[in-house]
Amino acid sequence: MCGINGFVKYSSSSKEQVLTDLAKMNDLILHRGPDDDGSFVEINKDFELAMGMRRLSIIDLASGKQPITTESELFTIVFNGEIYNYQELRKKLVKEGINFKTHSDTEVILKLYELEGTKSFRKLDGMFAFSIYDKQAKKIVIARDFFGEKPLYYYFNNDIFLWASELKSLSNQLNFKPELSKIGLNQFFRLTYIPAPNTIYKDIYKLEANHYIEFDIVTKSYTIEQIEEEFEIHQDKVDFESAKANVRKLVQESVTSRSVADVPIGTFLSGGVDSSITSLCLAQSTDRPINTFSIGFEKKDWGETDKSRLVAQQIKSDHHEFIIGESDLKDHIHEILLNFDEPFSDTASLPTFLVAKKTSQYVKVALTGDGGDEIFGGYTKYYMGKINSQYTSMVPKALHSQVLKYIYPLLADKHDNRGLKFRLRKLLNSIDYEGNHYWDIISLANSQHNLKSFLNEDWQYDEIFKRYQERLSIWKPNSLTEYRLIDKIVSLEGGMLAKVDRTSMLSSIECRAPFLNKELWRYTNSLPEKFLMKGWNKKYILKEAFKEDFPPGFLDKSKKGFGSPVGDWLRSGLQAELETYISTPFLQKQGIFKINNIQQLVTSHLDATSDNTFSVWAYYCFQKWYTNIYESL
Repeated sequence: MCGINGFVKYSSSSKEQVLTDLAKMNDLILHRGPDDDGSFVEINKDFELAMGMRRLSIIDLASGKQPITTESELFTIVFNGEIYNYQELRKKLVKEGINFKTHSDTEVILKLYELEGTKSFRKLDGMFAFSIYDKQAKKIVIARDFFGEKPLYYYFNNDIFLWASELKSLSNQLNFKPELSKIGLNQFFRLTYIPAPNTIYKDIYKLEANHYIEFDIVTKSYTIEQIEEEFEIHQDKVDFESAKANVRKLVQESVTSRSVADVPIGTFLSGGVDSSITSLCLAQSTDRPINTFSIGFEKKDWGETDKSRLVAQQIKSDHHEFIIGESDLKDHIHEILLNFDEPFSDTASLPTFLVAKKTSQYVKVALTGDGGDEIFGGYTKYYMGKINSQYTSMVPKALHSQVLKYIYPLLADKHDNRGLKFRLRKLLNSIDYEGNHYWDIISLANSQHNLKSFLNEDWQYDEIFKRYQERLSIWKPNSLTEYRLIDKIVSLEGGMLAKVDRTSMLSSIECRAPFLNKELWRYTNSLPEKFLMKGWNKKYILKEAFKEDFPPGFLDKSKKGFGSPVGDWLRSGLQAELETYISTPFLQKQGIFKINNIQQLVTSHLDATSDNTFSVWAYYCFQKWYTNIYESL
């Protein structure tokens, strides 16, 4: 686990300058790999090439140093991530007469590429971002894993091709301040994050999950290709009991494969279905107590530590519980938010960082329950498609506008409670008679209508979902399968995985997600949807597969989202800073927002006239990022 950087320049730089530039990139991601670093440089009359990395040592502590170059000196790699099936792949290569000089998964990737080229990438089960210098073909190949667990950014003009694990390393090498991306800005203010391929900057991109780039050093051109098929849906005829047994087997095998490490390992245990099952499977795979870690809030309504304690007792783990409050936020909020390098306003990023930071005092690797909802159909939002269809078939569109007019005010809430009223407001907001309801449902910060009310016309961009609609051929999603496909390439990659990667790496701890397994994803896609969601019972087959391991009814208990009470914090410890972001001179100079409307949105939240938590928190996160990058207040 680490971070990688690299560039190809056509500027006749000295070796000293190339090494200095690479060192700057590496130094900016020290937190991703505090244990070691490495660099590779090649300079000739036509170009300067450099690849660097920072290493967090997890596997093959003694001989896993990077970069790694083949004996022929034709292929060199830097790698960020873990390949869970590398031992199996290595054994097959050894039988074919291939020699290895390390016991690392990094060298396995390189040897496979040497033999089979880019088609070998589909054999990898893991999370990864890597770059390979193919000296023989005079090209750079950079690749990103199936789900997008590891980040990878790139930039190209005629003088330079850059790639990096974090935006800060990449932008540091530019001799200009990048412009804002209009589509990136609109995606953030709708979603709370910016999914690949866009970033907040114009002309700087994220490589999409399950894709690779081949950059031709000679012709200064590149192509982007998909690594393997990911959305093939074929629902097999299978009886439920057999499917249930297969689910249990696949989950257990995935947890086991993701627990290989030469350092201490534990689990994040929230008390929800996914983290509880992950912790159970890890505990069952060893004869020693495992370490489990949970976090709670001083504000009791936000905590679920009682559920995590119950699971810890059930599996007899060494349980560590951390309670956080607003003071913890004040200590870390600047560090957490700015480490994303672009606006990011998922409220769960704050507790995720804090649990990672505290966990890093005990272990170096933590298994998580991330991805369980996407793989098995566990989100409440998956209900909303069914509700939307029923509602729109019964309530005429004209009558719906009257419902909003008279009912919506009754659901108003002055505080950040996120209870029944909040969920009903969100449901009513997502009702759509044109079949676009799911795109509205995943817009966690603002609806398109709401965004237009406070974003200047010059900065508005309507078709923020067009790329994903075309890629999936899904314009009006109306099934659980289609919702899950959208989540894989939009919400999971751009939101969940970005949050976990940045917050855990900031604390120099590696997170692994057993549910994010290609075989498991493909298997659940082959099952009838009713196995995943039976009536109103979410993740039905997963819970049935493991229900005997927990107290009766435990896996059916509702779970609160893993967020933070930021709506309240904005009215207390963060209020003074927030108010500086709505001053008229500041907004006039910035030129992005409709001044009166954005001031009204923020002040109505601050004076508790209404609860605008998600919109205002997104605004706060954007302005905090913007002022750090473009100006000082």
